[in-house]
Amino acid sequence: MNEIEGDSKLSSPGQGQDAVDVSIVIVNWNSKQLLLDCLAAVYENVRNVSFEVWVVDNASSDGSVEAVSAKFPQVRIICNEVNLGFAAANNKALRQMAGRYALLLNTDAVLTPGAVERLYRFMEENQAAAMSCGQLLNADGSRQNSIANFPNFLTLLCKESMLRLLWPTRYPSKRQDYAVPTPVDSCIGACLMVRKKAMDEVGLLDERYFFFMEETDWALQMKKAGRGSVFIPDAQIYHLQGQSVGPGLKGRILFYRSRYQYFRKWHPKSYPLAYVLLSARLVINTALNLLGTMVTMGLHKGVRQKLRVYSGLIAWHLRGCPEDT
Repeated sequence: MNEIEGDSKLSSPGQGQDAVDVSIVIVNWNSKQLLLDCLAAVYENVRNVSFEVWVVDNASSDGSVEAVSAKFPQVRIICNEVNLGFAAANNKALRQMAGRYALLLNTDAVLTPGAVERLYRFMEENQAAAMSCGQLLNADGSRQNSIANFPNFLTLLCKESMLRLLWPTRYPSKRQDYAVPTPVDSCIGACLMVRKKAMDEVGLLDERYFFFMEETDWALQMKKAGRGSVFIPDAQIYHLQGQSVGPGLKGRILFYRSRYQYFRKWHPKSYPLAYVLLSARLVINTALNLLGTMVTMGLHKGVRQKLRVYSGLIAWHLRGCPEDT
């Protein structure tokens, strides 16, 4: 049965639902075809665990809700009247889920056979773990970074790719081959399994984050409560990286805003220094891309695009990093 629920019609947790192993939660905003492909992979490839599926739609205007209702009538749908962002939208479903685990799944993620079962089996066998994630793959099968470190001042000063190369144990990455489940700081949230009991202990996602960094913040809260995050290399998920948020200036502003939110929350005394370091890196990157544009006489499309984005970010900072951008 498909249910379309507005903000004023949210049921109490688990009301009218039988308990299941996993509640799959997908937040959507104007990504109809990605969403349909994501759901098709869920119903084709999830086996041997009981599950329910929630789609939380952030006021899409592309017919996403109608398409899901027609093609997947068993999906439970929550319709938001405005775009609430990733954290707040997920929380709508997490408050009502019937599963012992939640699987947060991006619309641009496509499950492979056995991926959910491997995450679920690990969580069942390792009760101390709060979260687990699998190996994210590009469309061609090459590996993406699936692991995130907690931000610190070293990550602000240096590119994370350099840190991963210099200190692979402290900063694990796709360059390394993992044969067994590996404890990590945090998981990339494109496909993230979370224990319901851990949510009950720590709380839900921090809704001050609109997009980006929510799962890293959550993982740090879990760690402080004595529960960890684990990377499961043999659980594989295709991830059409960036398709759900889109490229360009808006996405980068959301990323910067979330990083500032993270440092204000977890490092309040040193937040001003974090702001200065991030701003300084932004100015340097803008200058380098300006130089690259001049050297290539503006003929290199990628360099021109980066320069536009960096220039837009500087303008946003000069306006005081407004929230309504």
